[in-house]
Amino acid sequence: MTSNTKTVAFFGASGGVGLSALKHSLAAGLQCTALCRTPSKLEAIFPADSTPNLKIIKGDAHDITAVTECIRTSGGNLVDMIITTIGSRPVWYKMTLEDPECCRKGASVLVEAIAQLRSQGATGRPYIVPFSTTGMSRFGRDYPLPLLPIYVWLLKAAHEDKQIMEDRFIASGETFTILRGSLLTDGETKKTVRVGIEDPKTGRESAAIGYFISREDSGRWIAENLILKKTQAYENKLLMLTT
Repeated sequence: MTSNTKTVAFFGASGGVGLSALKHSLAAGLQCTALCRTPSKLEAIFPADSTPNLKIIKGDAHDITAVTECIRTSGGNLVDMIITTIGSRPVWYKMTLEDPECCRKGASVLVEAIAQLRSQGATGRPYIVPFSTTGMSRFGRDYPLPLLPIYVWLLKAAHEDKQIMEDRFIASGETFTILRGSLLTDGETKKTVRVGIEDPKTGRESAAIGYFISREDSGRWIAENLILKKTQAYENKLLMLTT
């Protein structure tokens, strides 16, 4: 590992989209840190002796001390990238979440942690990649019409939380790419990931409307198109991902 190796911090990588992105990043030799409330979950997947480029930090994404440790490099500066895929479990029978403010709190803590590190002399401008969901576009419907009841009623609480999260990252002044995945499924596939692009100020540049995308395909796409190579056309944009 050289001093020029890209450093990437992960929040929410113990499963799903984040875990998939983390796997591909580690395989590429990047230096990664991952915040996890139960480190044993990641340690079982990535034994320390075979993944020396992963540092697992015990903590919660709403704890600024733990978040600060995760986004600070061994040299005391800010990491190059931050991938956040945190979210709360749904309580379907109540049409809400266990923590209806999970994503917005995580965004606020992360932005504050970056500001605090800079105030202490840390350098760097992390590229922030939050994973959100379709159904929140201000520039037109971005999901198939038959899913309207699910998006309007069943996912209302989740969408409200993620909308506030998105707005906080957009207003932060940091470089970002917000990803809005369609309904998530399990299992890696060979399907092509289609990408729609929106600018938060000027509107939709291209559309990609679909029903589903798998967590594994989403994570692989993040690694291949944002972590391993930086696509300038995606900076400060909102992307719709579907297959």
